[in-house]
Amino acid sequence: MSQLSYPVMEHFYTLQGEGYYTGQAAYFIRLGGCDVGCVWCDVKESWDVSKHPKVSISELLAAIAQTPAKIVVITGGEPLLHQLNALCSALNHAGLRTHIETSGSSALSGCWNWICLSPKKFKAALPEVIAVADEIKLIVFNQSDFEWAKQFEKQVKPSCKLYLQPEWDQQHKMLPLLVDFIKQHPHWQVSLQTHKYLQIP
Repeated sequence: MSQLSYPVMEHFYTLQGEGYYTGQAAYFIRLGGCDVGCVWCDVKESWDVSKHPKVSISELLAAIAQTPAKIVVITGGEPLLHQLNALCSALNHAGLRTHIETSGSSALSGCWNWICLSPKKFKAALPEVIAVADEIKLIVFNQSDFEWAKQFEKQVKPSCKLYLQPEWDQQHKMLPLLVDFIKQHPHWQVSLQTHKYLQIP
């Protein structure tokens, strides 16, 4: 049976702050529930799915229609804990681009124009999600993350964009190392959380 409503922590219109679409306007839908549990997560309040009200697809579409949004980003939490076929199909039918930000640790559902995979050491990304990612955005928390990042280079499709993003509270330590790594491995690029610099959601 199709899922017609979802536990939504928040939904809002803003600018994409990270990765390939940085700076572009997008409508974000943050779904509740996460089984990955990153120690440095900045939205830990999203983890408990029971704390977030169910919102119907029609309500979400109505809210998006109040904005000029052309891109909708489904994020979390871990959005792939939910069956996303119905939501994704409705967004596509409304003429919207569908993007997802996921750790890839659960089975892929939905029909996506862009898949941003942010793999985590805490729960491994599934090979079938890695294989279809349009962008890898790997959070650099400590020096060992640079070597860990290399394992994804041969697992992704040739067109996949490769990004390293310093964890916000560690960036003063990690940015110089990140710059050196990218200079030595120029097929990687830097991603920054520009929305935090701009002080927007």
